[in-house]
Amino acid sequence: MVAAGSVAACVGSGGGGPSARGPDLPPGGVQEAAPGGTLGAGETIGTGSVKVALVLPLSGAAQAQVAAVSLRNAAELALAEFQGPDLTILVKDDAGTPEGAREATRQALAEGAELVIGPLFAGSVRAAGQVARQANRPVLAFSTDASVATRGVYLLSFLPQSEVDRIIDHAAAQGRRSFAALIPDTPYGGVVEAEFREAAARRGVRVVAIERYGAGQAQAAVARLAPVVAGPTPQADALFLPENADGLPAVAEALRAAGFNPERVKPVGTGVWNDPRAFQLAALQGGWYAAPDAVGFETFAGRYRARFGSDPTRLATLSYDAVSLAAALVRTQGTQRFSESALTNPSGFAGADGVFRFRSDGTNDRALAVYEIRNGAAAPLSPAPRNLGGAPT
Repeated sequence: MVAAGSVAACVGSGGGGPSARGPDLPPGGVQEAAPGGTLGAGETIGTGSVKVALVLPLSGAAQAQVAAVSLRNAAELALAEFQGPDLTILVKDDAGTPEGAREATRQALAEGAELVIGPLFAGSVRAAGQVARQANRPVLAFSTDASVATRGVYLLSFLPQSEVDRIIDHAAAQGRRSFAALIPDTPYGGVVEAEFREAAARRGVRVVAIERYGAGQAQAAVARLAPVVAGPTPQADALFLPENADGLPAVAEALRAAGFNPERVKPVGTGVWNDPRAFQLAALQGGWYAAPDAVGFETFAGRYRARFGSDPTRLATLSYDAVSLAAALVRTQGTQRFSESALTNPSGFAGADGVFRFRSDGTNDRALAVYEIRNGAAAPLSPAPRNLGGAPT
């Protein structure tokens, strides 16, 4: 089987960086079209006998186009770096809409695609998956919305559930036994709160209190939580705070005003902390968060810049890993190359963002690192595991 230990060179090397959030795309400049090809529907990359589709919002909104070009270029880079890939990539434009994704997938399957890579957005993934399942073809998609995952539609993205599990496991292993949580009242907050409750129950740690807050209402939520996390004798020894760098300053100021001391109550968070703005906040100093290991993305970005003359978006490694995995499975798995058993190999695969594996329900597990915020910077604290161990749960 194509396992993490045996195809690391084929499916990338190293780890990642800031966690991406599906449609909330990171910044990045638009890259030029690759030599020998014109961006857009109808382009092909490679000359192999096995065809796979790459469905991207090439004519979508501005930020979507930036991500699409970067994802497309990363696919070409993966093919160029794989030794003798027997793949042809059919590049299709979904315009960033479900209708576009449905038609792009139909076209690609009619042209002989055995696997669909992409789309990017949740609605487009759902639409493409419906078409692909009718043809009994799998999808490796980039959305972070786990609700669109299903049997045969696998998400390669950075799912917040894995980050929550990793940071709660680490904090519990370091002796943190009583948690409070301060959670934004957003769809993302709802996802991480559900996983936080499950992770705490699995580790046998106590959830003392949970407070939610809407936009601009952090101060009131902190005031309600203050008896638990502030003062000389707090009831909790860890505070779960899954807020991003846009919202963190207001939350951090409210915590400071309430007397919160991060030396007494350990702040813990997810990959949305992985932003220099968060590293400067006094309330987060000494805090821990989980994210892909940064080294691998930096290495990938250097190779990308050398080929395309510009920086990749943070999402680009997803396309790189998907194409590398497809090429490796073609080489090793014969006619079963894209079967469910091949794609859900419990040993997983070694990608540019570290080891990952697909679950049968379409979600994924990722090996993540833990970072500590120290003196205005993020320092590695616990490295990403080299394997995921056991079967997916």
